[in-house]
Amino acid sequence: MADRDSPWQRGGRNVEDLPDPFAPSSVFAPPLTRRRGLFGWRSRRDERPPAPPPSPPPLPPLTDDGYAPPPPPQSVRQPWVRWGFTAFGALLLVTLLWLIITAPLGRALEPLPDPAMLIVSSEGRPIARRGAIKEAPVDVTKLNPLTPAAFVAIEDRRFYRHWGIDPRAIGRALVTNLRAGGVRQGGSTLTQQLAKTSFLSADRDMKRKAQEVIIAFWLEGWLTKDEILSRYLSSVYFGDGVYGLRAASRHYFGRRPEQLSLAQSAMLAGLVQAPSRLAPTRNLAGAQKRARLVLAAMADTGVITPTRAKAVTQARPVIRTNKVPTGTYFADWVAPQAGQAFESDFGEVKVRTTLDADLQRFANRAIAGAPLAPGVQAALVAMRPDGRVVAMVGGRSYKDSTFNRATQARRQPGSAFKLFVYLAALRAGYTPSTLVDDKSITIDGWTPANNDGVYRDRIPLREAFARSSNAATVRLSEQVGRANVLRTARELGIGSTLPDSPSVALGTAGVSLLELTGAYAAIAGGRYPVAPTGLPLETKEEQGFAGSFFGRGGQLDERRDWRPMLDLLWAAANEGTGKRAAMTTATFGKTGTSQDNRDALFVGFAGDLVVGVWVGRDDNKSLGKQVSGGTVPAQIWRNFMASALSVDGRGASSLPEGYRVPRRTPAPRPAAGEATLDSLIEELGRAAERVFEDVR
Repeated sequence: MADRDSPWQRGGRNVEDLPDPFAPSSVFAPPLTRRRGLFGWRSRRDERPPAPPPSPPPLPPLTDDGYAPPPPPQSVRQPWVRWGFTAFGALLLVTLLWLIITAPLGRALEPLPDPAMLIVSSEGRPIARRGAIKEAPVDVTKLNPLTPAAFVAIEDRRFYRHWGIDPRAIGRALVTNLRAGGVRQGGSTLTQQLAKTSFLSADRDMKRKAQEVIIAFWLEGWLTKDEILSRYLSSVYFGDGVYGLRAASRHYFGRRPEQLSLAQSAMLAGLVQAPSRLAPTRNLAGAQKRARLVLAAMADTGVITPTRAKAVTQARPVIRTNKVPTGTYFADWVAPQAGQAFESDFGEVKVRTTLDADLQRFANRAIAGAPLAPGVQAALVAMRPDGRVVAMVGGRSYKDSTFNRATQARRQPGSAFKLFVYLAALRAGYTPSTLVDDKSITIDGWTPANNDGVYRDRIPLREAFARSSNAATVRLSEQVGRANVLRTARELGIGSTLPDSPSVALGTAGVSLLELTGAYAAIAGGRYPVAPTGLPLETKEEQGFAGSFFGRGGQLDERRDWRPMLDLLWAAANEGTGKRAAMTTATFGKTGTSQDNRDALFVGFAGDLVVGVWVGRDDNKSLGKQVSGGTVPAQIWRNFMASALSVDGRGASSLPEGYRVPRRTPAPRPAAGEATLDSLIEELGRAAERVFEDVR
């Protein structure tokens, strides 16, 4: 080092100006090599040197004491803000999806899921009208401007100036309710009412109110004010089972909504507050009082002048003289079937049923004229052999009791259940001539007794069935097998619970009159099971292959089962316990009397009608020893059949081809002066039938 050089100099040059001895130079460069590249050979010298590492961040300036200040702390709120925005976005997405699913914009324009039905008979006569009516939507731009103005004036004056909710109306209602000490006024807008009536339940809680507000904003964001008002008027309830302005204007005033007058518009607008209470067909004074408030509100908002509001003559609803009842025993039963037979639609759907108006009138008359004691009820159901119900009476008075004893009651059928015991025996190889012991029998400590207390040793099945021998029937059931008896009942359409006990052979299990009559219809037609229906049967083309295949049941063996069972039923109705039901027309049937005479039945068929009659008390008390299946029920059955067959015809198209009715065994004629009243009545009845047949 030269003397003039300082420690920081070399050769008179500053150290920082000298070249870096470690820097690469052409002298120390690697030898030239070649290597295979993607596009051929290239020199390693051609490769770019690696990028220099990034420069470190500049150090903070030193403080006066020589220490650098600490770095500023990072904000701990940044992650929470990010999660908050994410949660808000997710909530917004969920709300949007909920609105799309829960509140479709066209919901208010759709028909009711259960529209009104006009149930008519097979001839087209109205029977009953059920359900609510909603007709096609209205368009406020095509209405008289005073009609929508009436609703806006009384329900939501600031409708055209708010966005779904009205804070002023809410505050005004709150003050009014606080002063009144209860709910006297609501603050809901028309948009909120549309949200509530079309998309939400009637629950009154904070959850439903919050949903109502959200849906109101949703509707306001996607629909115009006229569209919202049109949907509201098309779906709001007006009382009397009427929804929507179009249906209300037709129902109350008999005109289209575009033709409503100012007075009529005011009355309809006033109904919205309490439609059931203010319906003018029930409370005309209340409806007119409310209409005057609507006219005053219209005057306050400047829609009409106060002078015109005072001069308006109050509207009155049209008077309907041909009112159709809302319910009958048959209509109540067939309504669920009818509801599944068509899709929802606007207006009223006419449903044609199988009911025969003439036969229904005869059934009502037969029950009304029956010699029944006070508190005793009766039911009747008549059907075709294929199950089409043509008449139904569920009690003595539908007005006093809508409970249908033909379809809803489960009562003991008594000896009418023996049909299944003897049919099971015929299937097992027995014949009407097979002998069975009519002797006392005890099973598990239970001893059934014959009603007349007489045991006839060994008798043929035909006599045992005709006399309704309990001992012979129970013994026969045990010989055939209870399981076979129960299976036979199931196959013929009995769906009620049947216990596996010895007494089931005597009808101790409760069944409905409808299903029991359907089982007898299976014998009348030779096919099983028979499903009672109130609607016309579908054709094979309507059923399709699957319906036709899976809908098939069984068919009675004509020689082994069907003809012998007909002989047994004929014997019971003409020579046995059911003699009071016998007519000149071939009559088949069986009586039934439950324990302690609580229930009395007669079920049978003649011509193309299968009819079941039940008599009993709702409290299940005894009818008395004088009432059994062969007395009052058989008389009701015969009175109905005498009138019904005169209209329906006496031919039995369902019986086996070539079937010959057995000859009636002549009963010994009473000696002179010993004729009984019953025999005289029976003889007069048969004579009247013969005269009627000659006239026809």
